[in-house]
Amino acid sequence: MPETETAEPARRWMGVGRSDLTDSRAAAVAAATAAQTGPDAKLLVVFAAITHDPAQVLAGLAEAAPGVTVVGCTTHGEIGPGGPADGTITIAALGGAGLQVETSVATRVAGRQGDAGYEVADCVSRVDLPHKVLMLLTDGLVRDQESIVRGCYRALGAAVPLFGGAAADGWRMSGAYLFHNGEVLTDAVVGAAIASEAPLAVGVRHGYETIGQPMIVTRSENGRVLTLDDRPALDVYLERLDAPPEVYRDPAAFTAFALPRPLGVQRRSGVEARNLSTEVDLEGRSIGGGGAIDPGGLTWVMTGDEQTILEATDAACDDALTALGGREPIGMLTFSCAALRAVLGEEGIRREGERLQKWAGSLPFAGFYTYGEIARNHGIDGFHNQTLVVLALS
Repeated sequence: MPETETAEPARRWMGVGRSDLTDSRAAAVAAATAAQTGPDAKLLVVFAAITHDPAQVLAGLAEAAPGVTVVGCTTHGEIGPGGPADGTITIAALGGAGLQVETSVATRVAGRQGDAGYEVADCVSRVDLPHKVLMLLTDGLVRDQESIVRGCYRALGAAVPLFGGAAADGWRMSGAYLFHNGEVLTDAVVGAAIASEAPLAVGVRHGYETIGQPMIVTRSENGRVLTLDDRPALDVYLERLDAPPEVYRDPAAFTAFALPRPLGVQRRSGVEARNLSTEVDLEGRSIGGGGAIDPGGLTWVMTGDEQTILEATDAACDDALTALGGREPIGMLTFSCAALRAVLGEEGIRREGERLQKWAGSLPFAGFYTYGEIARNHGIDGFHNQTLVVLALS
């Protein structure tokens, strides 16, 4: 961890609790109780395995933390001390006199993603401490998540960083859930404005490198790239990677091949990664995973391996902690990608967890494996795939 200056007695705190009990209500009570390590709890951020009953989770939270604001979602695995896990309820709690939290919800998001992002950003207007971040939790099965981020930018401009992730359902692809206080939501966005007396910082990195020359998106719609350089996008992508013949015609072979080879999309802040493995279109020869990729944009094929991904884990944590400007951190939220988990495998995510633990040291940290990550420090865009995003709090 970077060196830190001696801080005033802590007025802000973060705690983490985790339970692997199979009874959903009991697990929520246990995790919430363990997470509340200080006075005046302001927010519980809940990461629940899809195997848990959402209504019982919320009932347990109401019992263990009455009156405390709750946001959260279902996962493709939970991140926290002790390493990545499945089947748990993992909770981060924030509190203390030096923090403010306000939340908002937008529903019926599909088809009006930009307006939903604009609406949910309203909660930022209700906090007034000097350091702010808008945390977003979205339904991972809603397409064009980038437009949600752009809607937030329309409301807030560039001054407020964004951080968050898309709720997951363990690769079932049948329904993820969001939590807001006593509600279980789908087709929604939950926003939490977190404001602090001390700095908050967002880090974001992926471990992929571009290969060869860029390609121009010549046709795209509904989150899919139809043509690259005026040719069917899937064929251009596979040709650039010298893919074996079976990948052109076998969906399972394409998924396995594309998983560690995302599409790079040029943004002002750099080249973002887009997962192509989950929505295979061998008949139409298009590519995409639901994120907005605009016509005229530059794209690259990308590749990486466990070593480069773990180096990116280090870099994201370093970036976020260093950006606190020497203030003593109180904890981190760490959101990683379900597709990264598939690339790394079980041993790889264990090593990812070890890297996170190294950077956290004695600090609490928690998060989940998402269907897409949100991090925006600069510019209008900020939806990612196959990326680690980190929110460091001081």
